[in-house]
Amino acid sequence: MQIALGAVFVASALPKISDPPAFAHMIYNYRLVPGGLINGMALVMPWVELVAGATLILGVWKREAALVVGALLLVFVVALGVNLARGHAVDCGCFSVRSAGKTHDEMLSDMRWVLIRDVGLLLLTAQVLSATAPRAASRWTAGR
Repeated sequence: MQIALGAVFVASALPKISDPPAFAHMIYNYRLVPGGLINGMALVMPWVELVAGATLILGVWKREAALVVGALLLVFVVALGVNLARGHAVDCGCFSVRSAGKTHDEMLSDMRWVLIRDVGLLLLTAQVLSATAPRAASRWTAGR
């Protein structure tokens, strides 16, 4: 599970890293972030995604990486949910920073599917967190 989750985040980070101005425009379109933070987010967030994804793939800092991935997914779910509630269609910017020229209704439909996908990824993240949770020492090892 952790390798698949990591691969998703690595794959989503690469197009954003290669074109920060386009990703900044995607962030701007959500209309949730103050203008002064958009460029910084466009430069930092993809690298956070890449590092978190790579650590999950490599199996190092699994719990920490899963916590970061979970936090990112929560932000993504809230951002999509707020814009869906507003009826404000945006291209999620998940795996591509190029707008596909879709209609308003097509974009809203895509946003619903992306929201479902992100909730599914959150469930995978919860599974990784559960598998990496610190275990209480058993009575046998505690008494030694």
